[in-house]
Amino acid sequence: MFKFLKQKLQGWFKSSEEEVEKKAKKAAPAKKEKKPEKPVKKAKPAEQETHKKRTKTELVEERKIGGDLIEDIKKEKGTEEIRPIPRQEEIEAEIKEVEAEEKEEENLRKTSQEEPEKKGFWQKIKSSFSYRITEEDFESIFSSLEEILLENNTALDVVDHIKETLKKELVNQEVKKEKIEEKIKQALSSSLESLFMPGINILEKIKQKKPFVIVLFGINGSGKTTTIAKLANYLNKNKLSSVFAASDTFRAASIEQLRIHGEKLGIKTISQSYGADPAAVAFDAIEYAKSHKIDVVLIDTAGRMHTKDSLMKEMEKVVRVTKPDLKIFIAESIAGNDAIEQAKIFSETIGVDGIILSKADIDEKGGTSLSVSFITKKPILFLGTGQEYKDLEPFDKEKFLKDLEL
Repeated sequence: MFKFLKQKLQGWFKSSEEEVEKKAKKAAPAKKEKKPEKPVKKAKPAEQETHKKRTKTELVEERKIGGDLIEDIKKEKGTEEIRPIPRQEEIEAEIKEVEAEEKEEENLRKTSQEEPEKKGFWQKIKSSFSYRITEEDFESIFSSLEEILLENNTALDVVDHIKETLKKELVNQEVKKEKIEEKIKQALSSSLESLFMPGINILEKIKQKKPFVIVLFGINGSGKTTTIAKLANYLNKNKLSSVFAASDTFRAASIEQLRIHGEKLGIKTISQSYGADPAAVAFDAIEYAKSHKIDVVLIDTAGRMHTKDSLMKEMEKVVRVTKPDLKIFIAESIAGNDAIEQAKIFSETIGVDGIILSKADIDEKGGTSLSVSFITKKPILFLGTGQEYKDLEPFDKEKFLKDLEL
């Protein structure tokens, strides 16, 4: 899931550019047609070529000299009826022609400056102070992200939540040109962060009461018994003693499996025969912990299908008798939406306090991690990350988001 989200975010920026460029093409005014080039004039006789090549300044100077000459003739003849000499008329016409050409060139230069060069999405925001993402932009971009999230086992309610939080953060917000990519990443990170409920410091809670009673639930095959052994090892590493209550009196070999884990870890296992009352076994384990000054009682229970009312009522009896300080639901990360639904029903029926996700090391999609805490409104406490006893990590929201590599 981590790599999918990173790829999606990169695609987001590309999609943004394409969408804005499309809009720019539609909205762009029609480009002004360039005026046809002025037809080339026929060459003047050779004797006049010299005058044609002169600049406007030179022509004006020549006109002045001609005018002075006419004035001198007028004074000498004593008459005002002297007409301009033919060359003087040619100079006047040539000056007007040069002035017209200069004016045309100036108009073309102004027109060129008024036509901005077409720019793509990132070129636009780099050349302007800020950019505003419209709701239409957001909807077209989010649709593909929504598809990725759903394909990776993210609950629909979670997808809707991500969409709403992102929309509030992005739509109609003015973003500085150099900050837009960072803004989108921060908005997505903030949206994902809001999915997780505040955690529980188990070690601190355990120190407040002795013995501290923990009941663990889960369906068949979720890795519940192995996770209990990992949790016992974690407590032992933090100088907290524990005892096992083999309250799974239903599944064949469940008692032996828990006892073997206990022998490897140096932990006592309290058990009765198969078919015995699970609540009675848990009660015996609590009494043993009290008499031997043990810090924590870890109660294993039979895997229960969340659709079986009779089995769920049996769990309720265990809770009623033991009055646990912490109720933990163990779910498989790779179970996807099934795990989310299971956790939700257990939470509503029994009252789950926290969640441990097993097999997180082989979960390539990650939708369960994103969804289960938000749906149940309970914190993720640990992640099972392997087969060994040491492979149980306290859930770290900051580390989880960092692993997304946004």
